[in-house]
Amino acid sequence: MKFSTFHLFHRFDGQSFKDVYDYHLELIELAEELGFDGVRLAEHHFRDYGVVPNLFTMLAHAAARTSRIRLGTGIVVLPLHNPVHVAEEAAQVDVLSGGRLELGIGRGYQSFEFEGFGIDLAEARDRFNEALEVIVGLWTQEVYQHEGKFYRTGAEVSLVPRPLQSPHPPVHVAAVSPETVTMYAERGLPILADPAAPFRKVVQAAETWRATAAQAGHTDAADLVVARSVYVAPTLEQARADQERFEASFDRSRIFNERSAPIDPRTGKAAQGFEYYQDRYLKGGTLSADFRWEQLEVIGDPARVIEQISLLRDAGFGNLLCDFGSTRPMPLEDMKRVMRFFATEVMPAFGASEGDRR
Repeated sequence: MKFSTFHLFHRFDGQSFKDVYDYHLELIELAEELGFDGVRLAEHHFRDYGVVPNLFTMLAHAAARTSRIRLGTGIVVLPLHNPVHVAEEAAQVDVLSGGRLELGIGRGYQSFEFEGFGIDLAEARDRFNEALEVIVGLWTQEVYQHEGKFYRTGAEVSLVPRPLQSPHPPVHVAAVSPETVTMYAERGLPILADPAAPFRKVVQAAETWRATAAQAGHTDAADLVVARSVYVAPTLEQARADQERFEASFDRSRIFNERSAPIDPRTGKAAQGFEYYQDRYLKGGTLSADFRWEQLEVIGDPARVIEQISLLRDAGFGNLLCDFGSTRPMPLEDMKRVMRFFATEVMPAFGASEGDRR
């Protein structure tokens, strides 16, 4: 099992944008020091929920401050971008980082963001699939031309620069619904399962992906990624108490609401292609502590956390994307202690010692 850290870059009240950037860049440097395999950054637009609109700019900066750790997107919302730009910028980061880029991509879901770009959310899946075709084509073909429904290159073009990794940087597709998991498993594209889906659904997604990919003839050992909110404390009692304290300090409805839900503004219902997520983001603000403890978060003392991660590993995931507190207003030194405790008490159960990882 590999371990990565997730960085939403949420801006809390009283923080400047630079405060947010400096905070997470320090944590990225610490993740490398502690032996984490990678980091992934989230893209968002138009509100403080995440203040990194261009992930490649931030990853290029992180590349200059690190030397080993994998640098990932989690995720690039493809329908909001020209795929030629994504292919170019991703390739540039791959070259600058010495071949450390991991490209996580998805169709997005936040209606507010799509409205801001003047893009119909119901087109998200079709735009995503076409954009992915363009990116892979530019990466793998010396000369490429595309004439599609949403995107076109016009003349034949050759990508400059080209990615350093061959045939291209690893790609993970955000997916948890059975339809989406099956679609990309048939193509051999590994998934990134999101943190808002309970354990049983992400386990099912991994099992579906492995079975479908094998049936389609994809025998390579792809690393599937699962994102979880992660917190480990010395005792179960402290972990439970800390969870309640964290939730009391943050209004979850600021995240799970109509602005973040995949709602078609013309109908007020789930947009076409998002029926599987009907009401999920509207109900998220009222999740009970028991539900989060039992079904949603990797949380507890080291023994419980190791058991939960083992379940995910045994289901077929090879990389745990750890969100140690994207929406918790935690002082930097407190967050560093949380990460150090996890690296010391949990990670050795799944591989090399901290000294070996360095």
